[in-house]
Amino acid sequence: MAQSFPKILLIYTGGTIGMIKDFETGSLRNFNFDELLQHIPELNLLDCEIATHSFDEPIDSSNMNPKYWIQLATVIDQRYDEFDGFVVLHGSDTMSYTASALSFMLENLSKPVIFTGSQLPIGDLRTDAKENLITSIQLAALCEKGKPVVTEVGLYFEYKLYRANRTTKINAEHFEAFASLNYPALAESGVHLSVNYAALLPANENLPLIVHTELAEDILLIKMFPGINEKTIKHMFSYPNIKGLILETYGSGNLTTEKWFIKLLKEVLDKGVPVINVTQCSGGSVAMGHYETSVALKNMGVISGKDITTEAALAKLMYLLERRNEILDFKSAFETPLRGEMNL
Repeated sequence: MAQSFPKILLIYTGGTIGMIKDFETGSLRNFNFDELLQHIPELNLLDCEIATHSFDEPIDSSNMNPKYWIQLATVIDQRYDEFDGFVVLHGSDTMSYTASALSFMLENLSKPVIFTGSQLPIGDLRTDAKENLITSIQLAALCEKGKPVVTEVGLYFEYKLYRANRTTKINAEHFEAFASLNYPALAESGVHLSVNYAALLPANENLPLIVHTELAEDILLIKMFPGINEKTIKHMFSYPNIKGLILETYGSGNLTTEKWFIKLLKEVLDKGVPVINVTQCSGGSVAMGHYETSVALKNMGVISGKDITTEAALAKLMYLLERRNEILDFKSAFETPLRGEMNL
C-alpha cells in the first residue's frame, strides 16, 4: 500500500516572501507559485503533498483589509475537506491583523492554519523566506496518531510558532520581526521541532467548521498621547456611524481624568457604543481600577481588553459586533477568551 502523506495547501496573498529579483532590471517581481519547487527544491524532501493557490492579484499587506480576509477564509472553507493543513503567505506589516481576524472567523477549527512571510525576498541570497516557509509547512503537516498537532491559527517567523492572535510586529529590520509577549511560543524550531503541548488550543474535532464572513466596519481606534485635546477628541467621538471604539491607553489601562474627556466618553457609551480599553504597552495587561486614573472608566462600563493585543482587539470587535443581536452581555462576551486571545 502506498504511503499517504499530509496534504498542505499553500495560499499566497502577497508580500515580500513571494518576490524574486529580476536580474536584468534589479527590481522585485512576484513569481508564479505554481513554479514553487523550481525556486525551493528543498520542498521535495518534505513528507507531504503541496498544492498552491494564489490571489488573482498579490496584495501588498499595507492594502490588506476585511474584504481580503473574507476571501482568504472562503478559500480555506471551500478546500477544508481536501487538505490536512494550510500555510498562508502574507506580507509582514499587517500579518498579525489578518491572522487574528482569521482566528475569529474560523470557528471550531480542527486543522492548522499557519501564517508566515519574510523580511527578504525568496530570491535574495540571505533570505529568511526559505526557512520560514519550509518549517511552516512542516508544522502544518505535523501529525501524531493520525491527528494534526496544531489545530489553531498560528504565525511562524524566525524559528518560533506563535498563537496568531497573540502576536504583534515589533521590528521592521530584524528577521525576528514578531513577538508574543503575553503568551509563550507554541513551538520552536532548532535541531528538532520542539512543541509546547501545554500552550496549544485543544482541537474541536467533533464540531463542524463554521466560517464567519461578516465583519463590522466603522470602528474607531485611538492611541492616546499626552496633550491630546478636547477639540480633537470631540471631533473623532462625534463620528455619526461609529459602532465600536478602541482606546489605546497608558500602562495598565490609564487615561486622563480631565472632566471634558470623561464627559465625551460617557456620551459615546450612552449611545450604546462599546468602548474597549487596551494598553499601549507591548506586554502586560489592562487592570482598570488599579490606579485612580482608570476608576472612572471601570465605573462607566468601559470594557477591559485585559492582555489582548490591539490587532486581536480590533478583529474581535469586528467579529462580535456582527453577532451583537445574539449576545446578551457584550461586555462579558468581549472579556471572555474565544480563541485563546486573552487570559482570564
